[in-house]
Amino acid sequence: MIASISGTLRVRDAGRVVIETGGVGYEIFIPLSTYYRLPALGSPAYLEIRQIVREDALLLYGFSDSIEKRAFDLLLGVQHVGPKAALSILSVLSPEDLVKAISREDIHRIDAVPGVGTKLAERIVRELREVAFAMPKSMTLTSPSYDTSTFCGEQSRCTISSARPWASRLRCA
Repeated sequence: MIASISGTLRVRDAGRVVIETGGVGYEIFIPLSTYYRLPALGSPAYLEIRQIVREDALLLYGFSDSIEKRAFDLLLGVQHVGPKAALSILSVLSPEDLVKAISREDIHRIDAVPGVGTKLAERIVRELREVAFAMPKSMTLTSPSYDTSTFCGEQSRCTISSARPWASRLRCA
């Protein structure tokens, strides 16, 4: 499995990038939040990767940090949420906003995402509610190696555990 990619940013479009490393260009689908954090074309770039193997394709999904990647994994663990819907959600809601919406059972915030209807938003809240309720309300998602103080001025530590990689669970200290 591919876990991360670093190389030269060759294509930078909303929704996808191509990173060249070792003479090979990898097409990687990304949320808008990652797009806005990318460097200029021709610059070195690094992305956390989630590789999904299907019968007809090998797809790479990239994220600017491990927190976005874990939020993507959590969303994929919800029935009827595929990679496209998970990317749409993370393009509109940061992982922190997603956790807040789930913990507050704010279905309208989630169904405001293009391509996500009320039923899917209700399912996301229902299936991820226990994860969100286990976290403090003022929580900001971070991994031990990720510092959010540059984004929000606060820090909190969360660990990620999983018996199944596609259904990770977040716990905050």
